[in-house]
Amino acid sequence: MLGVHAMASSTTQSPRREPVKQFSIFTENKVGRLNEVVNLLRTHDIHVMALTTMDTTDSAIIRVVVDDPDSAARLLREHGFPFNESELLVVEMANEGDLNAVLSVLLAAEINIHYIYPFIFRPRERAALALNVEDMDLAARALSDRGHHVLMRTDISR
Repeated sequence: MLGVHAMASSTTQSPRREPVKQFSIFTENKVGRLNEVVNLLRTHDIHVMALTTMDTTDSAIIRVVVDDPDSAARLLREHGFPFNESELLVVEMANEGDLNAVLSVLLAAEINIHYIYPFIFRPRERAALALNVEDMDLAARALSDRGHHVLMRTDISR
């Protein structure tokens, strides 16, 4: 019992350690559907920070990072958008040379990258990459050890 209480306390006391969440929204592949999702978020003051899409003939996956994931999840459920949530590794970049440095660190650590996409906006006006990687903890440690700033949920909130 003591172990459970101690775990809950440490989680409650350190919200800074909460990873960035990504929504994968599953929808029909039809004209205007992306606009509908983005407009729904915008009209509820939820800001899209990063976005990528993948389509097939019949369906599409809209991957999005927002500044208020709790409100976004509630809103997507209310409007009948099927989605799942996952954690992303997000790393800040000072300049275009950092892209090669980040990729080199992950290669040296033998971490497979499933997909990657850039952030559109960031509060500190620095570039950032959203990465879905094979081992998020190992990747975050490797990048941090080499001086790269790995962002948490609070870092992208407005």
